[in-house]
Amino acid sequence: MDYYNEDTVLFLDGQFIKAKDASADLYSQTLHYGLGVFEGIRSYHTINGTKIFKPYEHFDRLRKSCELMSIPFDYSSEELTQLSYQILEKNNLSSAYLRPLVIAGENMTLTSPQKSTLMICAWKWDKYFNHRQLSVCISSYQRPNPKSVIIDAKVCGHYVNSILASNEARQRGFDEALMLDASGFVAEGPGANFFYEKDGVLYTPPRGNILPGITRQVVLDICYELELPVKERLFKPEELFKADSAFFCGTAAGIVGISSIEGEKLNKSWKTSLGAIVQEAYQNMVTEKSHAYVIV
Repeated sequence: MDYYNEDTVLFLDGQFIKAKDASADLYSQTLHYGLGVFEGIRSYHTINGTKIFKPYEHFDRLRKSCELMSIPFDYSSEELTQLSYQILEKNNLSSAYLRPLVIAGENMTLTSPQKSTLMICAWKWDKYFNHRQLSVCISSYQRPNPKSVIIDAKVCGHYVNSILASNEARQRGFDEALMLDASGFVAEGPGANFFYEKDGVLYTPPRGNILPGITRQVVLDICYELELPVKERLFKPEELFKADSAFFCGTAAGIVGISSIEGEKLNKSWKTSLGAIVQEAYQNMVTEKSHAYVIV
């Protein structure tokens, strides 16, 4: 994937500049220690033009992540949203992925930074998994213990854990990994939350050991609107081998079905699953095709 070219424009340190002319501080805590926060945000070509999906929710979380990690940051969610629309316009993008990144200032000590820099860039985005159903393995890598990190903050350094899990899955011949928490309960994927279906009910891990995603909340809202039963509770991976269906959800992936776990096929075809209903409702929402969710 090409993230930028000669003409790509990004926002950095208060100004719009060409991506090829951008530079970073080599003494930044983000580079040396992973102390930085970011968001992944999608924009879509809708019947009403280019729209960023849930921008305020994402930018509120970005600002909260800065607060939790003691990174100084003084942009409002309104300012960040307007800057993001300008980035899309300057790069002639509609269906795109936006990456706001708060870079901690130079500091070679293990203390809070005194300043930060904001970068916002965007690139064309289509389908993360090509909308195929995924083969998933149970990762040997656990999600970080919430007593060792601030699990609700979307921190750059936390994603080394995700890279390890995804690489392991691909080395084993799977599409993606499913990670457990320190107590052996199912947590989430490397970059997405997890739901599974059994006997007409959807189940998902509760807050506490997961990054509670914005798309996850959208799924919960869709289930409420469509009166689809959903429960948040802890469960062990053994339960998944009796599941009817399962899916990941996240900003990058959207709603993506899972075909098998550790080589064991799930009981339902994706087309007849509750996940497929949620997927269609989600797609209608982000493209603004309908103001109501319709079960077909």
